[in-house]
Amino acid sequence: MSTVHPAPVALVTGGTSGIGLAVVKRLAARKMPVFICARTAENVASTVKSLREQGLDVDGVEGDVRSRESVHRVVRAAVDRFGPITVLVNNAGRSGGGVTASITDDLWYDVIDTNLNGVFLMTREVLTTGGLAGVSGGRIINIASTGGKQGVPLGSPYSASKAGVIGFTKALAKELARTGVTVNAVCPGYVETPMAQRVRQGYAAALSVTEDEVLEQFQDKIPLGRYATPEEVAGLVDYLATDTAASITAQALNVCGGLSSY
Repeated sequence: MSTVHPAPVALVTGGTSGIGLAVVKRLAARKMPVFICARTAENVASTVKSLREQGLDVDGVEGDVRSRESVHRVVRAAVDRFGPITVLVNNAGRSGGGVTASITDDLWYDVIDTNLNGVFLMTREVLTTGGLAGVSGGRIINIASTGGKQGVPLGSPYSASKAGVIGFTKALAKELARTGVTVNAVCPGYVETPMAQRVRQGYAAALSVTEDEVLEQFQDKIPLGRYATPEEVAGLVDYLATDTAASITAQALNVCGGLSSY
């Protein structure tokens, strides 16, 4: 039987830059307490300090979504600080790829561990230790990718991991549907973030072209002719966390400028 949680509390992984930081700002602007984690303690501390100076109720700790022990520590700290979690945004992720025949075991496993296994570990912990299971109005929002729907050349580990996130999202959404907890994936296309810059560098090296040429090639693929912004992705995440979005679940929604029709 579902219960109504008295106060919304969000946990956002990878919340110190890019899409994650934009999501934190958007949720916190609604007076929602937001707890963040990222791998570097210094980045967490500086982000929390900056956001608090803007009047936002934010806290966080260092955490690695690849580690079950670290994930437990993060969720326990979030609950101790703000109370049971009602909104989970699984944003932490990494890029990674290359010519598939030359991809190392370490690269493959780390992309899968970060992007897919980390989503599972954090979700399981928030449903249990975090208290989200059975919360009417509870929200789980996973940041996937259009690459998980249609594949990215030279990005097989990334595409495989994000396809896994989409499948996990849909399965869990149907499992939790009668409890009042919704589960959705947001699928960005090309978004201008620090990760996007690293991706362009990788393609430039692999294809022996300049980063500007890679950027032009990518923009040419996008019907709108430009990258999305982190704030545009965060806008959809924010909407999915509202009461108005209560009937949206088991979806993988694109923010891609028309790049994908899936």
